[in-house]
Amino acid sequence: MMRKFSVIVFGMLLSLTPVMAQKGGDAFSRAENHAAAGRYKEAFEQLRNYEQSVSANARMDKASKAAAYYNSARVRMNMYMRMRKSQNTMEQLERMEVQAGKSGNDSLQNDFLYNKAIYHYSFGQLEKGNAVFAQMVGKLTASKEYDKVDKVYQTLIKSSRTSGSAMMVAQTYSGYMAWKDSANVLKLRDVTNALNQQIQARDASIAEKDSLLSTRQGIIIVLCVILACLAAVLVAGGLMLMRLMLQTRSQKKTIADLTENIALKAKFTGNISAQLTPALQRLDASKPEVKALLDFSNHIQTLSQIESSMGQPVETESVKLPTFCEELAAQVRGKLKNGVTLNVDVPAVNAQFNREYVTHILLHLLNNAAEYTPENGFIRLEYKKRSAHKCQFIVSNTGEVIPEEKREMLFKPFVEVRDLTTGDGLGLPICRQMTLRMNGDLSLDPEFTKGTRFVLTIEA
Repeated sequence: MMRKFSVIVFGMLLSLTPVMAQKGGDAFSRAENHAAAGRYKEAFEQLRNYEQSVSANARMDKASKAAAYYNSARVRMNMYMRMRKSQNTMEQLERMEVQAGKSGNDSLQNDFLYNKAIYHYSFGQLEKGNAVFAQMVGKLTASKEYDKVDKVYQTLIKSSRTSGSAMMVAQTYSGYMAWKDSANVLKLRDVTNALNQQIQARDASIAEKDSLLSTRQGIIIVLCVILACLAAVLVAGGLMLMRLMLQTRSQKKTIADLTENIALKAKFTGNISAQLTPALQRLDASKPEVKALLDFSNHIQTLSQIESSMGQPVETESVKLPTFCEELAAQVRGKLKNGVTLNVDVPAVNAQFNREYVTHILLHLLNNAAEYTPENGFIRLEYKKRSAHKCQFIVSNTGEVIPEEKREMLFKPFVEVRDLTTGDGLGLPICRQMTLRMNGDLSLDPEFTKGTRFVLTIEA
């Protein structure tokens, strides 16, 4: 049973990593085919031919050769493991470790850990296998590659079920739940710390500018308590969900429960913001700090409402493009700096989309362009039909280019502590969520170097 499990896991884990060998040589391809068919003698002979051709290839650099030798050793290891030759298998593993180091490739390093874990599992060394697998998971978790860890666990869970080993299924589920719980706590702690830092910064700013806003301290305390309760609820919910996963074999039901939990979290967050809004509205709205808090609360509600309605269809209508785009441009032209030109370039056709969402997104992009385009600059709103069911709105402007290190965070909410009086940073994340709900995409064009260009893609 353990041998059957090792073969299944070996094949599935190889599909998670890129093949680094140069398969131009027929010898390597024939070796793989022989190994898959159980013709080990022929496979070993072809591997020797392949390694000789790699060694004689003067055009390959050292890293490429190391990757080729690594893959050759991996095929050998697989055959020895199927033949139950533990010592020979370990020798190939040691060779793989050396070549992975020489290649300098992280994918090969991870692939080595996969195969080392498989070796221990195949020969009944469960504790060692678990230790190696934990090392691999720890490495990916430390670099916050949570999706990759989840994918590896899902592969092991599927393989455990296929193998028919009840003990392996239980161990795999136990490890997965422990990691999932830990990852959720880390993510939640990051979000909570970011929110707490924002709250503390807002409290200090308001206290310095207006002593009449002392009541805000109570509101902040209430917010902190509510956030702490929210954190406790989410952690408790996560633990309960993990226990439920242990008790069930139905993967479909687990996914449904996770989706429901996310929707409830979004609804709960929106309710918190909605409950705070009346208290904030009783404060002096003419104060910039109070207005910023109100805007922040409204943005949180909007973001939560969109997240909770993900997966639900949106209504669309046929819109006459020239009239629609000119109306948007008219709302922005009064905000342009001296000498700035706003040009609308759309064909005289109709397009099918959700008017409310597209209006919100394009107005936000145009207002941002008006704010950041210098005098005598240029702003352009375009429409492109890419296919029968895909179209794009493009908003570009001259001016400074957004730094590369900030581009990945543009569409992510709550990634940094901000002064709310200068904006809460939720505008683009809200636009992105609206786009996703329409089965589209909103992105920054990295190839545009004369300023900034945003591309809104809509799937009909």
